[in-house]
Amino acid sequence: MDQAEQANQVPEGAIAVVGMSGRFPGAPGLAAYWANLRDGVCSLADFDAPAHEVGSKGILADADRFEEGLFGFNATEAAALDPQHRLLLETAWAALEDAGYDPLRAPARTGVYVGGSPTGHMLAAATDRGLAARIGATQVRILTDREFLAPWISYRLGLDGPSMNVQTACSTSLTAVHLAAQALLLGECDTALAGGVSVDSVLPAGYVHVEGGIFSPDGRCRPFDEKAAGTVPGNGVGVVVLRRLEDALADGDPVRAVVRGSAVTNDGSAKVGFTAPGVDRQTAAITEAWAAAGLDPARAQYLEAHGTGTELGDRIELAAAGAAFADARGHGAGIGLGSVKSNIGHLDAAAGIAAFIKTVLMLEHATLVPTVNVTAPHPALASSPFRLVTRAAPWPRPADRPGRLAGVTSVGIGGTNVHVVLEEAPRRPAVAEDGGAPVVLPLSARTEEQLRVLCRALADVLRAPGAPSPAAVAHTLWTGRTPLPVRTYVVAAGAAEAAEKLAAGVRDPHPLGEAWLAGEEAAPPAAPRGVRRVNLPGYPFAGERHGALSLAPEAARASAPGAEAGTEAVRETGAEGGTEAGMAAGVAAALREALGLDATDGAGGGLDRTYFEAGGDSLTAVHLVGRMRDEFGVDVPIDLFLEQLTLGAMVERIVALRAGDGELDALLDEFEAEESGS
Repeated sequence: MDQAEQANQVPEGAIAVVGMSGRFPGAPGLAAYWANLRDGVCSLADFDAPAHEVGSKGILADADRFEEGLFGFNATEAAALDPQHRLLLETAWAALEDAGYDPLRAPARTGVYVGGSPTGHMLAAATDRGLAARIGATQVRILTDREFLAPWISYRLGLDGPSMNVQTACSTSLTAVHLAAQALLLGECDTALAGGVSVDSVLPAGYVHVEGGIFSPDGRCRPFDEKAAGTVPGNGVGVVVLRRLEDALADGDPVRAVVRGSAVTNDGSAKVGFTAPGVDRQTAAITEAWAAAGLDPARAQYLEAHGTGTELGDRIELAAAGAAFADARGHGAGIGLGSVKSNIGHLDAAAGIAAFIKTVLMLEHATLVPTVNVTAPHPALASSPFRLVTRAAPWPRPADRPGRLAGVTSVGIGGTNVHVVLEEAPRRPAVAEDGGAPVVLPLSARTEEQLRVLCRALADVLRAPGAPSPAAVAHTLWTGRTPLPVRTYVVAAGAAEAAEKLAAGVRDPHPLGEAWLAGEEAAPPAAPRGVRRVNLPGYPFAGERHGALSLAPEAARASAPGAEAGTEAVRETGAEGGTEAGMAAGVAAALREALGLDATDGAGGGLDRTYFEAGGDSLTAVHLVGRMRDEFGVDVPIDLFLEQLTLGAMVERIVALRAGDGELDALLDEFEAEESGS
């Protein structure tokens, strides 16, 4: 049976998970995430905190790093960009690579459905007058507000499907998966990215425990445990790539799991308070999702619960899920139950996608992983259809159906309940090898060190049991990676040979490989019939630390080094300074500040490039036009930024201009009118 024939035999409404990427506490990637889950690792970190706080959290390492050049941001923009935006951009890139698609040449009509949490950076940016003066208030907003999480992904990756921010509190990212699946089924897009991010702070920060509140007194989360007393906050990010299953099979995508159905409900007013969960509509979300899948909930083998470890939340969730899965009591040893919050904490807007990815990994590895920190399962479990999974165990395939089945639940403050039904990926026929003909494996990165990291990672994959064929690897690398400037290649007929050459840096001359090294644009070689894309190591991001803004007392902000120094320095050497040399220095400083240029960068001090080569854009140009008028009394035509002249020449032109250009005033008035109406 070929791929097209198999695609004609899929369940109606099935959605394939073809790519995934995520960063979670204790896990910079999904391989480490799986190893921690399998081994029952609690990745909550303990640290010193003020006496009134609990010093525990699920910390995301290197949350302030960002490779801005890969996405077309300059250094000033990267520093202003909220860490959640930075992380979500890189994770979306990595998820597309995992699906075998070039992130800058993704399939047409690719949609984006994501959400995030409030951040200290966003709040601090909104009140930072110096930042607004340097890059403009509008630019500050679009670089920091979570309203722009989805549009930045669509813009920087060139994705032209629907682009929507999703916000349902703790159930945000699983709601995003549901909405993306619905959009695919309705034909609104043909590929979709879905997920979420939550990074309230890039630094360790404790929390305050209040008796009767939601937070744990001892820094540990114990879902469905007799000693459950609260949750622990955490940070993380996750994105999945979804396609209609028939399309994924026909196109040779690497299917990791299948979404069979999903549903969203809200509790309405049928609960004790706004923040409290409700039973009936949680039950409805589960039963409606399994009905949408055309499956009996009694056939589930595992439920990844919301499982916050709070006494009220766990009790209500057990009652709701128990009602939905009641008929499972007569089937086997009961439904396995777990919650990833015990491992990594409660990731707020990213909690649902962390649970979803965990469940996909369990289906792939046919292994149930433990809920950690358990002292003894809650007594209410004894009369439920569930058994709390407390140690890793094989997940046998059921005898009465072709695939393993699981449910994933997420619940948000305010009452939005989501449930997704997941099934393991369909078994696909093995691809006949082509007799071991040598193939060219192209690799590229932005630096030599990143290229070495990529080569080592691919060599490790090719050495592992069940390694993909070189033909599949070559097909994926040629069609599913963005060509970058630092390049290499190897020629190999077998996986072991390819791994050896990658590790040793051996390169046998080959015309196609040499053309790749030279940067020539060439059509990728045709893949042998039936060869599919495969999951391979992705681009090894290696950005600099850009830190994050944080709220601080006004006096501390005002005295902070460089708080508003750039603006004031420009004003001191501005038009009022009385000399052309002083004005030129001020204009040059303003340009460098807005574009993140280093005055010590070569003989030109960063001004030997054109405006757009230096990372400028139209919005920053409008800001600079206003700044030139306000600080130097010069009306600069906006067209000046479009001309092919260096920034140094632009400084000379600006100094030579005289104030009083009425056309500029009209242009700014028109721009401000458009902004106020948007």
